[in-house]
Amino acid sequence: MASRPTEEFRSEAVKLVLTGGLRRKQVAADFGIGFSTLNRWIHQARRNPEKPTVQSDLEGEIAELRKENRLPGEEEPSKKATVFFAERNK
Repeated sequence: MASRPTEEFRSEAVKLVLTGGLRRKQVAADFGIGFSTLNRWIHQARRNPEKPTVQSDLEGEIAELRKENRLPGEEEPSKKATVFFAERNK
C-alpha cells in the first residue's frame, strides 16, 4: 500500500503551479502524481483561507527567472536564421 504524500510535498507541487509558472501536466509528471490529484490539491489550496497563495517579491522574481530559463533555446534559431540570410544576401 502506498503511503500518503506529506503536506510539504503537496504544498511544493501546488506552489510550482501557482507561483512557479509551470504547467499542471508537467508538475504532475515530475512529482509522479495524477493530474486530477494535483488539480484537487490546487483547488483545496485556493479554498483554504489559512494558507495564502499570495507570492512575495522574491517568489515572483524566482518565477520570472524560471520562465526565462525554461526557454533558453528560442533565441538560437532566430540568430542562426539571421546569420544565414545575411550571408545569403551578400
